[in-house]
Amino acid sequence: MSNAWIVETDLLFDGSGRAPERDRAVLVRDGRIAGVGATDAGAAIPRLRCPVLAPGFLDIQINGAADAQFNDDPSVETLRRMARGAAQGGSAWILPTFITAPGRAYAEALDAVAAALGAGVPGIAGLHLEGPFLSPRRAGIHPPEAIRRPDATDLARLEAPGGGARLVTLAPEEVGPDAVARLSAAGWTVFAGHSEATAEDLVPAVAAGLSGATHLFNAMSQMTPRAPGLVGAVLGGLVPHAGLIADGHHVHPLSLAAALKAVGADRLCLVTDAMLTLAGTRTGFRIGAREVRLDGGRLVGEDGTLGGAHLAMDEAVRNMIALAGATPQEAIRMASATPAAAVGLGDEIGTIRPGQRAGLTLMDAGLRVLGTMSDGAFPWRDAALG
Repeated sequence: MSNAWIVETDLLFDGSGRAPERDRAVLVRDGRIAGVGATDAGAAIPRLRCPVLAPGFLDIQINGAADAQFNDDPSVETLRRMARGAAQGGSAWILPTFITAPGRAYAEALDAVAAALGAGVPGIAGLHLEGPFLSPRRAGIHPPEAIRRPDATDLARLEAPGGGARLVTLAPEEVGPDAVARLSAAGWTVFAGHSEATAEDLVPAVAAGLSGATHLFNAMSQMTPRAPGLVGAVLGGLVPHAGLIADGHHVHPLSLAAALKAVGADRLCLVTDAMLTLAGTRTGFRIGAREVRLDGGRLVGEDGTLGGAHLAMDEAVRNMIALAGATPQEAIRMASATPAAAVGLGDEIGTIRPGQRAGLTLMDAGLRVLGTMSDGAFPWRDAALG
């Protein structure tokens, strides 16, 4: 396998949100971006060419892919399969997401990600714990019997050192600002989600380190004239970042457009919330005791509750353009530089510039993925690329 590549492109989106540059080449060497410039016929290094080149996408909320679900089997092999499946949609890196489960089952997820990082599994950038410290009134598809508040043992376990980016979704009104402060001080990025938080709950939580919201509009307190809730706190700027599921099912196109206008591409992070059906063959699975099935592109429980999404990152990018009126550079930023900044990885990934880890998403003119590079290697690429 080559330790150097030249990737040539008609249009280069660097992740900054600026308009694309034309006819550029990116030199990758030893897993890093070594140079960006005009195309030429220089050094005898393997070359690929694509119509559109973007920074490798980062999906900070993905539960499964390629018939593997993190909650079902929190293991290195599951993570390897998930990363390969996500790469088919352009995700160079993922934060595998472990949702609410009984007791301290999340400890297995911590251990699995630590082992995957230690083994150098391509595409694993860290971990997202979504629960169990949520609001039982906003459980969504999460098993309500497993939702609870953190105790001293939980906090001690989560304060232990860990590698990679670490994101936790919790209900700040349930855990309190002291727990938010402890987790933030221990290196966790803290998002609010599955939450009934009021503005009065959120002001001290943000002061304590809360910096985002998980799947904006879904499973959270809504905005009303005198009670902005978590939605209003994001739209109004109190909560800096927010994840957004742009699958056309979780959020209405007008709400996608309103979020983009109010919040902007520098604060919104496209996420897939994908389950094992992404790049897989299965059409059904269980979350706790609940059956979830793929129906018309939607993942739903027996009562119609949405149970994650059947969505790839390149599709989310296209949807933001088609449904919300985003420019391609805005949508690509929301899939790359913004999520990287939101979880503290902006100095390493998310843009195409010398010195960054070499993550690239190669696309056709319609923004469909042809290949994905992660740290200088290709976990997936179309045969047409060579």
